[in-house]
Amino acid sequence: MAYKVPFIDPRSHYAKLKPEIDSAITGCLANGDLVNRHQLKDFEQHLAEFVGVKYAVGVNSGYHALLFALLGAGVGPGHEVITVAHTFVATVSAIVHCGAHPVLIDVGPDHNMDADLIERAITPKTKALLPVHLNGRVCEMDRMLAIADRHGLAVVEDAAQALGATYDGRRAGSQGLAGCFSFYPFKVLGGFGDGGAITTNDPDLARMATRSRYNGEDRETGEYHCHGQTALLDNVQAAVLDVKLRHLPAWIAHRRRISELYRQGLSGIRELRLPHFDQTRHHDIYQNYVIRTDVRDRLRAYLKEQGIETLVHWAKPMWEHRGLGLVTPSVPETAALCREVLSLPMSAETTDDHVAITVACLQSFFSTRP
Repeated sequence: MAYKVPFIDPRSHYAKLKPEIDSAITGCLANGDLVNRHQLKDFEQHLAEFVGVKYAVGVNSGYHALLFALLGAGVGPGHEVITVAHTFVATVSAIVHCGAHPVLIDVGPDHNMDADLIERAITPKTKALLPVHLNGRVCEMDRMLAIADRHGLAVVEDAAQALGATYDGRRAGSQGLAGCFSFYPFKVLGGFGDGGAITTNDPDLARMATRSRYNGEDRETGEYHCHGQTALLDNVQAAVLDVKLRHLPAWIAHRRRISELYRQGLSGIRELRLPHFDQTRHHDIYQNYVIRTDVRDRLRAYLKEQGIETLVHWAKPMWEHRGLGLVTPSVPETAALCREVLSLPMSAETTDDHVAITVACLQSFFSTRP
């Protein structure tokens, strides 16, 4: 169906950037720059500078960024990695595909890993922490890094939803051993297909990921150093992402302004919990604007009837997908989020009018409830 308030609007997004994007794509095609050319290297350099690290390595998905980062951290068979269940399945799949065991702990009120629960989950088999910066908000990295340092653990940041967000002035993906990003089209920095990147200050990890993404080959020497994978970020995608990266600060500012409009319009609805948390040390980018209510499903159906598109991340808890073979964890806050969260329209193309229509519908829905 056609929504009067779309969750995102990729057609409008492209139209705004059409001259820049078309020029970038045409430049690649006209020069035959299809695989591992200067456009990829330029994007990697600019991304590293934006995040605040020495190296960025473009790969073909956020999953591969996670996999290579964990392997580079030495994660393998017999190890445990502590992470959360309130995340996209790729976070946990990357651990499993290293041959390691995911240990799932709960999240706090801001939907991010609860640092108070980490140490009780550590065992002699624990090799790494994998915090997930969800919805555009960075985890409490100072506490997590301190815990990791005490126990000799690597920290890999799943920053797929937090490019540009900061904690204590440091951007997501710059604080652990590695940061892992996704450029899936609906992300704050999205390509025209899948894509991802690893950011790091560790030259050995950057070198390992650069080789692993290209079947284990060092492209400078032709030497194969390992059995790698085919996971290179496409050159044309890199060219497009490099164009979009220049606009990212303005898009983040827009998202923060839209989030404030939502706050102003919805703060009087007692049945809603809004995603506005302490900002003393955080600078959130609002990759998603996620509200909570115990009548989520009825509300979502009503909004759909009114022409407002919403998304749910994730209605079915990860451990209930039996094919994943996960042990049911004790994570009551995560289970509650699965029942209650709803993402409202939020993108670079979300307008003030979109917010006004959405807010009016939410107010109408809750005003007619007993």
